[in-house]
Amino acid sequence: MKINDDASIVLCGEAGQGIQTVEALLIRAFKATGYHIFSCKEYMSRVRGGENSTLIRVSSTPVRAFIERVDVLFALSPGAVEHMGGRVKDTLVIADEEFHEEGAISLPIMGEAEKLGGRIFANVVAAGAAANLFGVREETFDEAVRSLFERKGPEILEADLRAGRKGYELGEELREHLEISIEPQPSVREHVVLNGTEAVGIGCIAGGCRFMSSYPMTPSTPLQVFISENAAEFDMVFEQAEDEIAAINMCLGASYAGARSLVATSGSGFALMEEAVGLAGMIETPVVIYIGQRPGPAVGLPTRTAQEDLNLALYAGPGEFPRAILAPGKLEDAPEIAAHAFNLADRYQIPVFLLSDQYLADLYYDLPSPQIGEEPSYHITRTWEGYRRFEFTADGISPRGIPGYGSGTVRVDSDEHDEEGLITEDLDVRRRMVEKRNLRLEMLKDDTLKPEVYGDNSSALICWGSTYWLVREAIESSGADVSMVHFSQVYPLPHDTLELLESFDRTAVVENNYRGQFADLLKLEGFEADERFRRYDGMPFSVEGVAGFIEEVLL
Repeated sequence: MKINDDASIVLCGEAGQGIQTVEALLIRAFKATGYHIFSCKEYMSRVRGGENSTLIRVSSTPVRAFIERVDVLFALSPGAVEHMGGRVKDTLVIADEEFHEEGAISLPIMGEAEKLGGRIFANVVAAGAAANLFGVREETFDEAVRSLFERKGPEILEADLRAGRKGYELGEELREHLEISIEPQPSVREHVVLNGTEAVGIGCIAGGCRFMSSYPMTPSTPLQVFISENAAEFDMVFEQAEDEIAAINMCLGASYAGARSLVATSGSGFALMEEAVGLAGMIETPVVIYIGQRPGPAVGLPTRTAQEDLNLALYAGPGEFPRAILAPGKLEDAPEIAAHAFNLADRYQIPVFLLSDQYLADLYYDLPSPQIGEEPSYHITRTWEGYRRFEFTADGISPRGIPGYGSGTVRVDSDEHDEEGLITEDLDVRRRMVEKRNLRLEMLKDDTLKPEVYGDNSSALICWGSTYWLVREAIESSGADVSMVHFSQVYPLPHDTLELLESFDRTAVVENNYRGQFADLLKLEGFEADERFRRYDGMPFSVEGVAGFIEEVLL
């Protein structure tokens, strides 16, 4: 068996076996070798047992998306092959000799781990074998082991080094079964490797985030960890709240005091925050809300992926008030988009949503260090005697003061209020306040992120958020005369959206939900796509799946 240029390796085993450790080791080693890499994972909602898998693509050219094809499968548990199902076709299966997997190459992974001190070392043994198979130099792999385990102390590090070297020995016999020809690219060694969570987190810091309060909930928890780990260095405060309601209200309190604030959650956690979103709208206080989407309703599939919460973000909160919804699609511009979210929230005094999902949050790939051109722009006013927090203005944006900055009183209230923030039931004031708040929506339409158009063809796939590279690679790999229109801002849409989409003869919307929520939003704007391509089983689209849809429906 021979593989040229682009190989896919899948590691599959039970929760608790350290599959993520193998992933971390291999992406370090492959990148240091000069290979372009992409990695994503699917895992069950359990601490032990079940079957989890990680896909790693290794290539001589950039790779950015999930594929169904499995060239090499490391089966680290008895149920691994069955779990992978129909994806195991023309696949080199490498299994532990204990499993007696028919048709597989057997390696004594567990046995060698036992000799080294216990089965806990099996993951590093497997990683060493995979590294050798893919032509990683032994010293390069050793350095990857050091970078991952050095902080655990010299004894553990030495044991893991021995495990990796034993795996490297086992990998020698694999070479006679598979010839891999992937040309390293020296420039890749200068790249960074990020996951979606880190890319968004970098943008939050660059956007001036100073306070984050959240309650843990997959897949938003990694962003909470990222911010908390970097809080001291970047002068931020992180608070783990007792629940979601407390979390968002803490953020509103911090924002009222002048700190740019961020709250992170997932769909069912955000459902608890809706009243506070309405409060943000009423007191015109900025806040950035990160939603790591996963399948619902209720708890749904806690560790799987979906794009099911667009409607939730769009319609959350009682009454009518403006908001913006951003959905980064690729790591290259996720930092810039996240930073932009804080400026939008500050400028228009509104809640701004960042929609991610498990697929985008957990995937890794290499890229040049992202550049962030967006710098924080602040719109806080020094107050004066007679200052009115909700003053009627021509553009609908009242001067925003904060307590203690100036001589005025900053008064807010969750009831309808007058310009000074005092409760009122004056119906004329009520009408003017509603108009003032919603006037910002028209300004937001003039300040949108434009959709990215890839290609110049008569047919188009329309997508948003994390489907960017899946759709783009499907178009490139199929060679089809189809364009891609990708939206990284899904609300409000630019004024010229209708004109752009109507310029195509045939269109289809691709999204990870059952109803076609973005397609419905486009319909409200006056555009109805010809087709809808949806997936809602908890897995991301694959490049092959989108390419098949293009061939079947658009060509």
